[in-house]
Amino acid sequence: MIPEDLRYTAEHEWVAGDGSGPVRVGITHFAQEALGDIVFVELPAEGAVLAAGESFGEVESTKSVSELYAPVTGTVVARNEALADTPDVINTDPYGAGWLVEIAPAEAASIDGLLTAAAYRELTES
Repeated sequence: MIPEDLRYTAEHEWVAGDGSGPVRVGITHFAQEALGDIVFVELPAEGAVLAAGESFGEVESTKSVSELYAPVTGTVVARNEALADTPDVINTDPYGAGWLVEIAPAEAASIDGLLTAAAYRELTES
C-alpha cells in the first residue's frame, strides 16, 4: 500500500501535493502497521514554522510513542482536528482521513528531494 502519486520520507511520512500550494502530510501504512493501535496524536498549532527533518509532534500507540518529522520546511496551515477524538483513523485510513497536517512549503522544489513511491518501496522492503 504505497500510493504512486505521493512522495515519502525515510521516517515514514507521506506528502501529497507538488509544493506549489500547501501539501498534506501523514504517516504511511507501513508506519501505522508497525505502531499498532494508535491512541493519541500530538500535532503543532496552525502557524507553527517547521524545519525539514525536525520533530513536529508524536503518535502514541499501545506499543510505543513515535516522533513525527517535518518532510519540508514551511508553515503549518491546517491540522487534522478530528484526530483528537479518533486517532485510530490513522490505522484504518492513513492516506485519507488519517492525514496529520497541511504545510505551506517555503520552497516548492523541496518536494522534489523526497522519495518517490519506488524508492520508498525499496526502503521498506530491504
